[in-house]
Amino acid sequence: MRHTLIGPGARRAAALTAALVLAGTAVACTKSEGAGPAPTGKATGTTGTAGESDPPSGRAGGASPAPTGDLPAALTGQKLDWSACDAPVEADGSEAEEPGAPWRCATMKAPLDYAEPNGDTIGIALIRSKAKDDKGRIGSLLFNFGGPGGSGVAGLPGAADGFTRLNKRYDLVSFDPRGVAESSAVVCRDHRQTEAAHRVDATPDTPAEQRAYMASAASFGEGCARRSGKVLPHVGTANAARDLDLMRQVLGDDKLNYLGFSYGTELGGVYAHLFPGKVGRLAMDGVVDPTADFAGGPRNQALGFQRALENYYASRDIGAEAGTARTVKLLKGLDTRPLPAADGRKLTETMALTGIIQALYAEDFWPYLTDALTAAEGGDGSELLALADMYTGRDEKGRYTTQDHAQRAISCADAAARPTTAEVTSRHLAEFTEVSPVFGPYLAWDVAGWCADWPVDGAWEKPKVSAKGAAPILVVGTTGDPATPVEGAKRMADGLGTGVGVLVTSKGENHGSYGFSTCATRLVDDYLLTGKVPPNGTVCSS
Repeated sequence: MRHTLIGPGARRAAALTAALVLAGTAVACTKSEGAGPAPTGKATGTTGTAGESDPPSGRAGGASPAPTGDLPAALTGQKLDWSACDAPVEADGSEAEEPGAPWRCATMKAPLDYAEPNGDTIGIALIRSKAKDDKGRIGSLLFNFGGPGGSGVAGLPGAADGFTRLNKRYDLVSFDPRGVAESSAVVCRDHRQTEAAHRVDATPDTPAEQRAYMASAASFGEGCARRSGKVLPHVGTANAARDLDLMRQVLGDDKLNYLGFSYGTELGGVYAHLFPGKVGRLAMDGVVDPTADFAGGPRNQALGFQRALENYYASRDIGAEAGTARTVKLLKGLDTRPLPAADGRKLTETMALTGIIQALYAEDFWPYLTDALTAAEGGDGSELLALADMYTGRDEKGRYTTQDHAQRAISCADAAARPTTAEVTSRHLAEFTEVSPVFGPYLAWDVAGWCADWPVDGAWEKPKVSAKGAAPILVVGTTGDPATPVEGAKRMADGLGTGVGVLVTSKGENHGSYGFSTCATRLVDDYLLTGKVPPNGTVCSS
């Protein structure tokens, strides 16, 4: 699985969830992408029949070519019906308390296929909290919390406490990107199938294990095509960027003001490339490397998570080599003898890796990782499995969210060059393992399986983010970021172009800086509220 997640408020909420789970309190685990129960949009929208967009090899294509400027007035001039959001639903299916003011939800119509702007439409779910200072209102500030596949409708209310300063002068607006949650969610598997897939060894060592892994990966794409085939060709990042520009027009803004986290930085970069003249104040945090191809992204993450693991061990006065060896020993033991865990389940090597990865997203998680590793070394896999469940979105009844379905669909709709199993075993496996003995094999096999036999052709080898003529864009990288290593922020700033990309580097051990670094948070807020651009190359140490 790819590990490109989301923004600050949700991560802090997940940290609290971790504390409750690992202390033995009964709660329904949510993914680190989810900030707990939140309002959902009312309308699901209409998908209609998917149109073809001149696919390069006879299969359904990725991004449609038509720019948003060609859209009919019926779409650009539509009036949104902002009304009370539906009540959030608890993990057990019961209805939670009604979300009150200030949250309102609406659904925007967008073309299913931008190559056919007068054709079928898809509903894009939005949520908004209006600016508190009406006289000083700047406009709308749109958020994407990453994933890809994260629900902005669910995520923004959970993160809103971190944006109170921005909410004074901005309408805070987020959305479910096409293929996500209330915007015609991509669904590929049921809960039983997902549970079975998580039992498949994601670091296969034998031909039989390799066949089982690749068969499971291919069945995921088959399920997506069968259950979500109409929307599947149209969920790529370029189309989401076109939705952003339609959103800007429908909300009545001359320029797009935007704050993107993690994958939301890639979406922001693609928007800036497609619509440089419409960039207002655009900030990125936890930045995806736009120069990385399909295999380069997971390789970057192998580097990032290995770096985070070594920093974690250093905080415990354990050397990088010793800490790595200790973790590899634990994982090798689990590969042949899974540990007993709560409810009769087993902690496998794959689930242990997932739990460790979850715990490395923020320094606040490190004490839970210590407890979980200690318990596992003592023969109890429950705590690492609880962390893994948080990442995979599994609740206590064995039900899973579908965010990873959308994540996979979006990234595969983007990716044109997909290495084969032979390429992975002959080249990437050794290369990734050298980068990280702990995470390298896991992420190398991810390259082979992520889009195996995918029914939609990808749009690009690498996203284009050059934005000549755009207003300055603030790009924030964090030195210890595990999922989007800091090197990617510099490459994004460079890729946007001289005078456009403005780099800020923040020292820290978290996925992103906003909400963690006082300095970086202040710089982002000042930029969004006043337009003040910090000097390129600014470094935040607190």
